[in-house]
Parts: sequence; C-alpha cells; structure tokens
Amino acid sequence: MPPAAVAGLGAVGVISLAGVARPAGAASTVTDIVTRIASSLNSGHQQAPAGPTRARTGEVPHRDAARVSLATSDRPDPTSGSPQAREAAITTAVAAASWTYAEHFVAEDAVLVGARARAQEVGCTPIGPGGGAALRLVATLLGAKAVVEIGTGTGVSGLWLLRGMADGGVLTSIDVEPEHQRLARMAFTEAGLPHQRFRLITGQALDVLPRLADGSYDLVLVDADKEACGEYLGEALRLLRPGGVVAVDNVLWHDRVADPAQRDPQTVALRELGKAVRDDERLLPLMLPVGDGLLLAVKRPGV
Repeated sequence: MPPAAVAGLGAVGVISLAGVARPAGAASTVTDIVTRIASSLNSGHQQAPAGPTRARTGEVPHRDAARVSLATSDRPDPTSGSPQAREAAITTAVAAASWTYAEHFVAEDAVLVGARARAQEVGCTPIGPGGGAALRLVATLLGAKAVVEIGTGTGVSGLWLLRGMADGGVLTSIDVEPEHQRLARMAFTEAGLPHQRFRLITGQALDVLPRLADGSYDLVLVDADKEACGEYLGEALRLLRPGGVVAVDNVLWHDRVADPAQRDPQTVALRELGKAVRDDERLLPLMLPVGDGLLLAVKRPGV
C-alpha cells in the first residue's frame, strides 16, 4: 500500500453528485465536498512561483513537481463579445513543499504513529496521512455505519475509518496475514475502540467477500493485491448501498500509472481499474492526488 503523484483530474472532469441518495440527516455530504474540490480546481489556477523543487521525505517517492492542466476551447471571448475559437492551457506546478504540507495537514496521533511504525517493521505500507484523513472525512459525510476494508495491514486505515464512522458503526476488515491483523487489533485497542466496533476476518478476500450481504455497506476500501483490484471492484459494487462509496488506494502506483511506458502487471491492472471506474455509468468518480493516489466513486442510485 505505497506512495504517490498527481492524477489527471481533467480525465474525470467536474462532476455532479446531485442525484446521489444520502442517509437521513446527511443532506449536503458527498455532493458538497466534491463540488468544493472541483470548484477550487477550476477557479484557483495561479501560476506557481518559479524555482527548484525538493524531494519529499517520508513514504512518498520523489516527484519534482505535480502538474494539473486545464484546457478550454471554442468559448466566447469575454472582452470582445463575439465567439472565438481559442485554446487556453493553464498549468499549475505544485511544489514538493506544498504537497508535503497538504499531505500532513491533519496530524496523526500517537496511536496512528505507532501503527504506522509497526507496518514498517512487518513490511507493509499503509495509506498515507492525507489519504487517511480523506477516508475519515468520507466516512463522516456518509454517516457510515457499515464499512468493508480489503487489506487490514496493521490498522492505520482502519483507525482513520473508525474515527469517521457513526457511533456504533462496524468495520469489517479482511487480510490474509494473521500477524498483521493481530497488530491491527492492538492498534484498535490502544485507541480505546470496543471490540464490537470491528471484526477482523483472516482469509483471501475473494473467498470472504461473497459471504457478505448485498447492498448492506456504506463504504468499501480496496487496499490489497493490485492485480485483483478489478475483481475487488465487482464485489464492492455488489456490497454497496445506493449512494455508497468505493475507495481504492495506490491508484497512481509510484507515478507509474500515468506513464504509458510502464507495463508491469500491477501498473496495468491499476490503469485498467481507473478506466473502468471512470467509464462505468453506475459510478461518479473522483481521483485525489493524496498519498499514492486515492480513487473515490459514488454508486449512483437506480442505475
């Protein structure tokens, strides 16, 4: 579960979630947050100051600069009052220091820091702080009471999710490694979470997921075997209620997904997953350039 770059948000475009069903009392939830993100991207295009960028420290591999492009054409010229065909390209460079500032904007407490350190010890890479904070926010916006996590790790993403879920909400987390789940249980206990708030299932996700009830979950996080992510997506869509959200971590995969020259099996699988989510009429997608890339998609009601 590694690190990141900036995704081509232009490929997804500005999206509207106006038709998405929400839990009672969650009126302006997912729609508002996505609208605000899109609005800020489309209105705040200021040229970044020139100058060298520095390699970031921490879990995310070096990227000199992250770039977002917006192109417009065949729009009226506001100064002349007559339509003119024009092409405008606005490129904003996000300096490494700014990326780091945003990624760590929400600080992790001692419990999360400890869980992250244990992940390093056992050789698994958890979701980054930015991605974790995003998951917590989405869980809160959904008023999530039932969440499935594919890939427990040592409990980092689980802690973020549980802290965003509704009181009494239950996290179902699946992992093939018993030792990882033992460490996750330790982290949840350290956080003061009662055992009724989580159930840890050891086994292959594709063996366990079919036993979970259709349409019964608010959020499904996929953070496991990258080559199986297409199959995980199919299971996630079955499990989600209308208006629920599927989240996939590592969708930029060390800057490899955006590079068409990279053709290893994991990169290809993630690239194909992104296309499948973007083109699926049942879903409203958004890719966030946090951590190693976080793909979110709302399951449309009635599609």
